[in-house]
Amino acid sequence: MFYYLAQFSELFQVLNVFKYITFRAGGAVMTSLIISFIIGPFVIKWLKSKQGKGQPSRKLGPQTHLKKQGTPTMGGLMILIAMVLSTLLWANLTNPFIWISLFVILAFGSIGFVDDYFKLTKKNTDGLSAKTRILFQILITGIAGVIYTCVSQSPEVLHLSFPFFMGLALNLGVFIVPFSMLVVIGSANAVNLTDGLDGLVSVPIMIAAGCFAIIAYVAGHVAFAEYLNLTYIVGSGELAILCGSIVGASLGFLWFNAPPALVFMGDTGSLAIGAGLGMVAVMTRHEIVWAIIGGLFVLEAVSVIVQVLSYKYTGKRVFKMAPIHHHFEEQGWKEETVVVRFWIISVILALVGLSTLKLR
Repeated sequence: MFYYLAQFSELFQVLNVFKYITFRAGGAVMTSLIISFIIGPFVIKWLKSKQGKGQPSRKLGPQTHLKKQGTPTMGGLMILIAMVLSTLLWANLTNPFIWISLFVILAFGSIGFVDDYFKLTKKNTDGLSAKTRILFQILITGIAGVIYTCVSQSPEVLHLSFPFFMGLALNLGVFIVPFSMLVVIGSANAVNLTDGLDGLVSVPIMIAAGCFAIIAYVAGHVAFAEYLNLTYIVGSGELAILCGSIVGASLGFLWFNAPPALVFMGDTGSLAIGAGLGMVAVMTRHEIVWAIIGGLFVLEAVSVIVQVLSYKYTGKRVFKMAPIHHHFEEQGWKEETVVVRFWIISVILALVGLSTLKLR
């Protein structure tokens, strides 16, 4: 909406700033942050009134988490409301990448909402069946992948770029859509697995979204993309607005999710934001860089896979508990220690990921 004020810049020169992605990205951060602060108390109060005893605790989870029984979940609604409103206010709404991203985010958020709702109504942690979740995720990502490849104006839309190697790219051809689906689905579920401690996932999400705001901007700027030897993706710069909205909304949510949490994000938020960041990585053609920047999410997902396979085929567990953040809790680390150290890991991985923009 604000983007269109630039049309009147001939009458009011100051309105020219609304043309610039950097200005609008900053505006998106502040807008989503303010919206989160405003609606947060009302959303939490509403969730408490509807959920009663709140989200059930895992029977096999850490015993220290039993004291969290009664904390409302579905706090991801706060993030989605703030993020969507901010994006609609600041983005160029003629850009198809924005609508594809919002479609994926809201669709995955809906899956998470139903999953959270089932957990609450059934009074257990099972929620929506894994098969049903995956089927819907495949359908959503398949639609988004096809639309993306059709609307993209960049000839490199089918190419997978490799960091640290100048000019190295693999033409995926017809496999671009299945590959994109794998990236988005993997991203969504990895972020979802990371969301297990107060404040743990919010900061890595902010860091990742901030990094991809930079990546989207340079990938969508022909001069910067050429200078850095990046794949130039026409229109991808506008995704910086979406990423800025995620940063602000996540920061606002952290205010209420900081230990001891007043509300949990739930699958409503973690699946949605994970899928959204995965889709941004696909549309900017930086999927491998996303695996580096989001390495903490990858680690959490791999720990679960390793644990399941090890127990299934050997009867032994590699970790005391999975995902891996629970393993460290069982090792005697305090929850706050695990959270802060994982934040530090996220910062390190983000710096490594951003370095790939120059080291090619």
